[in-house]
Amino acid sequence: MTTAQHPANQDQAGPLIAVLGAGSWGTALAMQLMRAGSRVALWDWDRAHIEAIAAAHRNEKFLPDFPLPEGMLIEPELETAVRMADEILIVVPSHAFAGLIGQIRPWLKEGQGISWACKGLEPGTGRFLHEPAEALFGDERPLAVVTGPSFAKEVAANLPTAITVAGTDSDYCKKIAGALHGGNFRAYTSDDIVGAELGGSVKNVLAVATGMADGMGLGNNARAALITRGLAEMMRLGRALGARERTLTGLTGMGDLVLTCTGDLSRNRTLGLALGRGKTVEEAVEEIGQVVEGVKTSAEIWRLAGRLGVDMPIAEQVYGIIHEGRDPHESLRELLSREPKSEAV
Repeated sequence: MTTAQHPANQDQAGPLIAVLGAGSWGTALAMQLMRAGSRVALWDWDRAHIEAIAAAHRNEKFLPDFPLPEGMLIEPELETAVRMADEILIVVPSHAFAGLIGQIRPWLKEGQGISWACKGLEPGTGRFLHEPAEALFGDERPLAVVTGPSFAKEVAANLPTAITVAGTDSDYCKKIAGALHGGNFRAYTSDDIVGAELGGSVKNVLAVATGMADGMGLGNNARAALITRGLAEMMRLGRALGARERTLTGLTGMGDLVLTCTGDLSRNRTLGLALGRGKTVEEAVEEIGQVVEGVKTSAEIWRLAGRLGVDMPIAEQVYGIIHEGRDPHESLRELLSREPKSEAV
């Protein structure tokens, strides 16, 4: 274990939170937790990456402009990080979530909570991430998702941000929100974990669509139409799953949708831009150099909508472009040729 050495909070007395995942988002959240008064142990599955962070006292790969706060523990051993922690915050790609919680279960303390800041569905099953967590842990420990409109680089830069912590245990949600809340970072709570996870997953697919429209030079009108009708698709799916409308029109739904569809720090929008300019999915993902959740999530959302009989034409076209090799221009023509109908549908 090593400790980052920079001027700041060496002697903080707050809870020790193990942040599992040292990508851009995990590192940014670790920094915010320390700003708000917690102690942090940062771990990553890539040992060379975590050792590089320890040596440089910053995440040179993903957030090179931001030194880590003094006192942040950089822990290469997963078991050590979990056993020393008071709470666990998982920040890994959604496809790795279920495997990781299974791996750490034997090392958890009684009553220790699990929170995660992952946006996506479990590949192959289409489950929201609280479902494998509930299946594994039952009632033995509280669970919560941390989600909302937030770019890692802006959180690292301490720019104003608002997120939501959602789960069925209100006291635990308040605890995790309290650990994050402070300075320019505002944390709300919700008991609608389905709506919160739905918004954070669907928005990635819709951001690919708006990125493609911008990449094809279709203008601001098209972007606004895709965001608005995309929100309608999100809400139709939400109704079928029992999510609350106010969740989907709040930070975790509309808020995250607007940010991801319009902000150039969005990997999913960046993927769409590249596809709209004629690149392949493989070329675009390689250039981005990080996991683009919308790739796998587009397939799971398409399958989920089909099982529930929910009409999601934009999401369907994104699935076809990414997984079936459809031409983006042909997909646009299909969307525009749909029969006119009431906007309320």
